[in-house]
Amino acid sequence: MPARRRTDPVAGRAAVASWLGGDTARPVTTTAVRFTLEELADVAPGNSVEVRVPPAGAVQAVAGPRHTRGTPPNVVETDVETWLGLATGRLTWDEALASGRVSASGERADLSALLPLQAARPRP
Repeated sequence: MPARRRTDPVAGRAAVASWLGGDTARPVTTTAVRFTLEELADVAPGNSVEVRVPPAGAVQAVAGPRHTRGTPPNVVETDVETWLGLATGRLTWDEALASGRVSASGERADLSALLPLQAARPRP
């Protein structure tokens, strides 16, 4: 079952485009992060990986064993700028891991095959 949309896709794409254009205002980045997290949940529905981008949002995604209590066994955590870089293709998964900008634990926490998100890529 896909994640329930809370961010209007038009507003989400506009926020991502604004961020790509250099706007780092908190309302813009928060909307962009929430939109891209919802996109991730649409592309990879499930509950086996929790993706955290504090303070903007978090989502559970990726098919596999369902997590119900305590700290999930598969967690990805990063900051707003890194997440948006990953979601838009400005930063690769390997670059983010190597530089310590993303923390990924658990056997399902590798999101490299899911990023960048198609809906968040800049349009030519």
